[in-house]
Amino acid sequence: MDLSVGTPVDPVPRAVRDALAGASDAPGYPATHGTPRLREAAAGWLARRHGVQVDPAAILPVIGTKEFIAGLPALLGCGPGDSVMHPELAYPTYDIGARLAGASPVTADIGGEPELPPSLRLAWVNSPSNPTGRVLAAERLRAAVVAARAVGAVLASDECYIELGWSARPVSVLHPEVSGGSARGLLAVHSLSKRSNMAGYRAGFVTGDPELIAELLEIRKHAGMMMPAPVQAAMVAALDDDNHAGQQQARYAARRDRLRAALTGAGWAIEHSEAGLYLWATRPGDDCWGSVQVLAGAGILVAPGEFYGPAGRHHIRVALTVTDERADAAVARLAALP
Repeated sequence: MDLSVGTPVDPVPRAVRDALAGASDAPGYPATHGTPRLREAAAGWLARRHGVQVDPAAILPVIGTKEFIAGLPALLGCGPGDSVMHPELAYPTYDIGARLAGASPVTADIGGEPELPPSLRLAWVNSPSNPTGRVLAAERLRAAVVAARAVGAVLASDECYIELGWSARPVSVLHPEVSGGSARGLLAVHSLSKRSNMAGYRAGFVTGDPELIAELLEIRKHAGMMMPAPVQAAMVAALDDDNHAGQQQARYAARRDRLRAALTGAGWAIEHSEAGLYLWATRPGDDCWGSVQVLAGAGILVAPGEFYGPAGRHHIRVALTVTDERADAAVARLAALP
């Protein structure tokens, strides 16, 4: 049972597949900015689901959010002498993106430190978090916004799991309670990989400060970073339909409940995990590698917390992205552990 990698396993919604097929006769080059229909669908979803109002012109499709996260420091002109900040426990691509640009990665939670380095050009927040599932409250995000603006840094919010709230409701950095009603200096990154099982489509978008979006659009035009037209059509179908997303969320919730109970029954404590696709677990007396070894002996693969930073050395990350049959099998094996 592979609970280590958070790759979706459930079917792509039929409406999305039909839209992709229907737009497959696409002989011309697609627009880097995306079709007006796509930008309207993304803006409509943000308003409808997350209370965020953006101008559709300030929406830019990206070819999977990992590509965008890894490339953003370079796209913003970061380089030697510049700092890029990311959370202490984090998706490794924030660090890699800084290094690819020649900038220096800095590990800290922006808004929680006493002083920011004057070299800071870009800071990342990630709520809900990968790997911990932690949700940052609006006040905490607002502190990050204030801190970044005080030094003129861009604050980028990775919101790929925002639709998957369990015991807490995630909020966007662009929500007026957080942003103060202005997108100045802010970017929010969204993905359809988890919400709509579209990881194989490489479908996401970024929105926020109109000036920043215009700069990113100009660079991406010259670099040929265009989302295929059929994928743009599939995104419209996905963003316009909340029903399939609710059904998928219910699937994950049921798997989460079963796996959480099985892990706690086997001696692991669950920390954070208020949202997202993972359980962040620790067991007294074990470091992450000890837990990995115990579970591997039962045929269950999980991710060692140390992969996400030294602070994760006593934790494991357990993904919910398995079929119901595999989840049930994992539950049975956890129950059989001594």
